[in-house]
Amino acid sequence: MESSQAKKLVVDYIEAYNRFDVAGMLAPLHDEVIFRNVTGGEVSLTIHGKAAFQAQAEQARQYFSQREQQVTDWQITDNYVEMLIDYSAVAAIDLPNGLKAGDTLQLQGKSVFLFSDGKISAIDDIS
Repeated sequence: MESSQAKKLVVDYIEAYNRFDVAGMLAPLHDEVIFRNVTGGEVSLTIHGKAAFQAQAEQARQYFSQREQQVTDWQITDNYVEMLIDYSAVAAIDLPNGLKAGDTLQLQGKSVFLFSDGKISAIDDIS
């Protein structure tokens, strides 16, 4: 896959994420996608497959009234995209981590995307 195609898949995914558009997030994903959330060096969530990803994404929509991933830097090769992101969100409900409804969350992190068969096959969100 050309790096321009890989970047377009990632941009489509991020834009859909920012719009809370689960169908748009799913469109560039491989059926066997693997998603991992890594916090403080430990994997806190692993999801296998598009159906499980969809279920998690639908559930996560209720947690925030606003959310945005803003890309601050890109590294792209044919089957690998790494990007630095500034993440901000406003909690819609009280969350187990102590965030209260209306509180703003701001993080900096990194997302890594791998590709297979012209689709995103793995996503690692690292904060």
